[in-house]
Amino acid sequence: MRILCTNDDGINAPGLKVVEEIARALSEDVWVVAPELDQSGVSHSLSLNDPLRLREVGPRHFAVRGTPTDCVIMGSRHILGAKLPDVVLSGVNKGRNVAEDVVYSGTIAGALEGTILGIPSFALSQEFSVETRERLPWDTARKFGPDILRKVIKAGIPKETVINVNFPSCAPEDVLGIRVTRQGKRNLGFLRIDERRDGRNNPYFWIGFERAAMMDTPAEGTDLAALRERYVSVTPLRLDRTNEAFSEELSAMLK
Repeated sequence: MRILCTNDDGINAPGLKVVEEIARALSEDVWVVAPELDQSGVSHSLSLNDPLRLREVGPRHFAVRGTPTDCVIMGSRHILGAKLPDVVLSGVNKGRNVAEDVVYSGTIAGALEGTILGIPSFALSQEFSVETRERLPWDTARKFGPDILRKVIKAGIPKETVINVNFPSCAPEDVLGIRVTRQGKRNLGFLRIDERRDGRNNPYFWIGFERAAMMDTPAEGTDLAALRERYVSVTPLRLDRTNEAFSEELSAMLK
């Protein structure tokens, strides 16, 4: 099995080493193609107006000055040659990718691009808390990742489906199990704008997150609830975002 690994945190991110370890638990034919720089939050950006610079950083390890989407395309269509990857792994992201995160996440986008290319793909993310922010519990991803991947790959992934896996912010021995979940939803107050002043007293801004809003009790069965209760969350995400029910209403309305 040929595995292509990417991420959005960049070629030197510790989570990329973790995803490579997970991949090597499944196969010896592992390739790493990751962004040269941190690309967190770039979503499914594709570089069309800038050239892609490629740098070989080691055997089967490449850095691309572009987005995670660029990396998957570059790996599949150029670096790996005639033999396409059998699986794409994107991650392991520093921080969870749940609820609305899946819209913004470059990690999710890397897996989505693999799915678009017809390759079974997984997005892997390691949650952290205030207490674990500086020392993420990567061992949790290491322990549970390989077995989850083996089982899902063996069962088969439906076309146009991405498997989004999030590991809770606790030690492996404190994980209570694995839950198959649906995408959750935070309340509308989780985003904020932080205004500051530079040395010349000119304003500049950061997009931030309201921690209190993010700590609301999540709905049962969601990715948010699973992580809160110390379960690994496994969410099958569909590439087709069509609202079928509303399509019927629209058809009747627009006749």
